[in-house]
Amino acid sequence: MSKTYRITLIAMLSGMAISGRYIFQFIPNVQPVTSLVILTGFFFGPINGMLLGIITIYISNLFMGMGIWTFWQIIAYILIGLLSGVIGLVWKRRQFPILVLLAIVSGFIYGLFFALTNYMISGVFWGYYVSGLLFDFYHAFGNVLFMVVSYKPFEYLANRYKTKYKV
Repeated sequence: MSKTYRITLIAMLSGMAISGRYIFQFIPNVQPVTSLVILTGFFFGPINGMLLGIITIYISNLFMGMGIWTFWQIIAYILIGLLSGVIGLVWKRRQFPILVLLAIVSGFIYGLFFALTNYMISGVFWGYYVSGLLFDFYHAFGNVLFMVVSYKPFEYLANRYKTKYKV
């Protein structure tokens, strides 16, 4: 993928993810960012998925609040983008069920990283992790919802983009 096309793609997807995160901030843990990172990693490779996660979290946290959690959010999205990218390189058939499963697991991975943040600060892990499981469920539910809504259009656009620009 040429550098110009890659920068344009990541910038456009980052704008979508940041806007979506800002719009849905009033619903706890329901945001389109995770689904977009998964879809980007799956269709455009792990590096692009990781870049989208890093840029989205950094810029959106400038508006929504930067703190010690930002580092752990970035690490979580790097892991999610990397995982979805590797799955995209390996798995070629029946993609949608795998992506939905990854969306569910990613909601709980993200919550695990927040529990690790709390552990680094206060030394308490299990109490924080167990009390956050409901919010992890909301995140997983939101991921599945956004995946169901955005998979087909994203697949169509990704295939068209790859064909048009010979990526």
